[in-house]
Amino acid sequence: MKISNACVALSAVVLLSACAASGPKHSEMRASMPQLKPDQGRIYFYRTSSIVGAAMQPSITLNGRAVGESKPGGFFYVDAPAGPMEVATSTEVEKKLTFTLDRGQTRYVRTSVGFGIAVGRVYPELVDNATGEKEVQEASYTGAAAAQR
Repeated sequence: MKISNACVALSAVVLLSACAASGPKHSEMRASMPQLKPDQGRIYFYRTSSIVGAAMQPSITLNGRAVGESKPGGFFYVDAPAGPMEVATSTEVEKKLTFTLDRGQTRYVRTSVGFGIAVGRVYPELVDNATGEKEVQEASYTGAAAAQR
């Protein structure tokens, strides 16, 4: 019985590891990130590492356009023209966040998993810069295509 419990535990760890983000950490790539254009701001999207809802990795849209996915332990960023922003995620229901992005401003949007009726829900939340900067440091980059938008 002990062997089968160990096999189940090992299988769960391997399966959940496959769901986690892998890529360079923010600190490893920070120096190579492009400078902002004068009329733009930068939005970091990230999700802290957690086994809760690890398999749920919905798309994240910014002003109606898909820009990346909510992956546990992952982050990406989007440089966008200043103005009103609408972030949305969708599982069984769509969850939205709206805010204004100013020129030269950096904003942080953390996604987190909550409970739903049939499946979990992924919520976008605007966090203060001190919290966002700290939490992004431990995340792995997942957005090769999103960085140049």
